[in-house]
Amino acid sequence: MTSQSPSSLSSSSPPDGILLHLHPDDQVAVARVRIPAGTPLTGPTGNSLMAGDEIPMSHKIALTAIPKEGEVRKYGQVIGFATRDIAAGDHVHSHNLEMRAFSRDSRIGGDVRKVEYLPADSVPRFMGYERPDGRVGTRNYLAVISSVNCSASVSKQVAAHFNTPAYREKYPHVDGVIALTHKSGCCQQPGAPSDLLERVLMGMARHPNVYGYLIIGLGCEGMQAPGLKERLRENGHEAPTLVIQQTGGIRKTIAAGISALEEMMPQANRMRRGSHPASKLVLAMQCGGSDANSGITANPAVGIAADMLVRCGAAAVLAETPEIYGAEHLLLHRAVSDEVGNHLLDLIHWWEDHARMHGATIDNNPTPGNKAGGLTTIYEKSLGAVAKAGQSPLAAVYRYAQQIDTPGLGFMDSPGYDPVSMTGLAAGGATLGVFTTGRGSVYGCKPMPTLKISTHSPLYSFMGEDMDLNAGTILDGEESIDAVGRRIFERLLEVASGSPTKSEAQGIGDEEFAPWPLGPTF
Repeated sequence: MTSQSPSSLSSSSPPDGILLHLHPDDQVAVARVRIPAGTPLTGPTGNSLMAGDEIPMSHKIALTAIPKEGEVRKYGQVIGFATRDIAAGDHVHSHNLEMRAFSRDSRIGGDVRKVEYLPADSVPRFMGYERPDGRVGTRNYLAVISSVNCSASVSKQVAAHFNTPAYREKYPHVDGVIALTHKSGCCQQPGAPSDLLERVLMGMARHPNVYGYLIIGLGCEGMQAPGLKERLRENGHEAPTLVIQQTGGIRKTIAAGISALEEMMPQANRMRRGSHPASKLVLAMQCGGSDANSGITANPAVGIAADMLVRCGAAAVLAETPEIYGAEHLLLHRAVSDEVGNHLLDLIHWWEDHARMHGATIDNNPTPGNKAGGLTTIYEKSLGAVAKAGQSPLAAVYRYAQQIDTPGLGFMDSPGYDPVSMTGLAAGGATLGVFTTGRGSVYGCKPMPTLKISTHSPLYSFMGEDMDLNAGTILDGEESIDAVGRRIFERLLEVASGSPTKSEAQGIGDEEFAPWPLGPTF
C-alpha cells in the first residue's frame, strides 16, 4: 500500500499480511494485529526482521535502524524525530519519538486538481425540506435558543414539554423541539468573543434543519435577546423573543414559551420532504477518539465520500485547526487561490501564537486515548485527519461558525474539541455530519444528524449499537477504501432523506451544543 499522503490512500487495495507499509519512504510500518516480542516478520521488501518489543495493534514498528535525531516518516511525511537510536523491529512511540519544529513546503496551489462534476441529470437525489432561502434541510426541528446560560434551564423546560409520545403522534413531521443552551453570554467580551457567540446563535436560528425558533434571555446579560432578534430580522428572520425579567419570572416565561411554540407546531408539521439534488447537501467532517487506524481506513474512506459530494456540486467541510498542524501543507498545495491559502496559513500562525501565549504547545494533542491507539505526535494525527479531505481542491476557508456558502471542499477554523468543533460546523449550516472514531466516540448532534464510522472491526463488534458503519473491513481485507467510501456516500443520502443515525435512534444529541468560549471570563 503506497501513497503520497493519507488523502491519496483512496486508490489503494485492501492490505494483506501483518504489517502495513503505507509509503516507500516510510521507516515504520503499522501492526494490523498485536505482535508479541520475538515474532519473526517479513518486511515490505521481503527482508526479515524480528519484533524487539511487543507491538500493540495499530502501533508502529521500525523497519530499519533510525539514528538518534533522525526524521521518522509515515505516509511519506515526517511525523517526528527519534529521541534515541531505534533498531529495526523496535516499537516506535512516545518513548523514542517526539515532535520538533521543521520546515514544510507551504507553496500555495501546486496540486490543484480539476473537479470532474457530474452532469446535472446524473447527480443523485435525496428527500429534504426546502427552506425559503433556497437551502434544503435534512431534518425539521423547532429550536429554543438561550441568549445566556442564565436562561438555559427555562429553555430546556420549554423544549421538554413537547418531547413526549403525544406530541410526536400529533405532529409526526416535526423531528422534535431542541434547546440550544450554552455556558456563556453574560459578561460577554466585545470584539471576537461576542461576535463569535452571536455568529453561532444566529447560525443555529437560520439553520436549514430548523423550521422555526424561540429566543429566551434573562434580561441583564451582555448577549441581549432583543439584539439577537433585531439582527436576525435584518437577515429576513422573524421569531418570538422572551426575556425572563420582563415576562415575570420562570413559570410565566415557560408558559409563554410553550404557547409560542404551540403556534409554530402546526406550521412546521405541514412541511413535507421533496426530491432535491445532492448538490444541496453540506457535510461536516470530524474525527474524534482517533487511533492510528483512522488515517488508514475511515478517514480516507470519508475522503472518497467527500470527493463524490464535491463532484455533485455539494460542500464538504473539514475543521479542527490544531489537528491539521503538521499536515497543513497538503491542503495549501490544493488551495484554489492565494487568498484561500493565506487565510489557512494565518489560522495556523494564530494557533501557534495562541499556544505560546498560554504557555502551551500544540503537541498537548494527541490525547492519552489517541496515544493508546498508536498515535504519537500531532503531526501523525494531523496527517491521518487530513485524509478526510479527499483529493478535491480547497475552495474556501471559513472563520468559526461562518456561513458555508461555497461548493466544494472547505475548511473551518475550530479547536480540536469535538463538541465545540461540530457546533461551529453546524452553525455554519452543515446539514449532516460524519464522525470517524477508533476509540469509540458516542457523539450525536441535534439538529445535524451525524454518522459515526469505526476505524476497525473489533470496535464495531463491541460498540455496534453506536457505530453506523464499519471501515475496519479495509484492514480485514474484505473491502477497498473506494468501496467503503461509496458505502458512506450512499448512507449519507439515506440519512439526509430521514433514515435515523444510531445516535438519533438512542436520543443522543441534546447536550452537545457547545459554542467556542473564546476569550477571558470576568
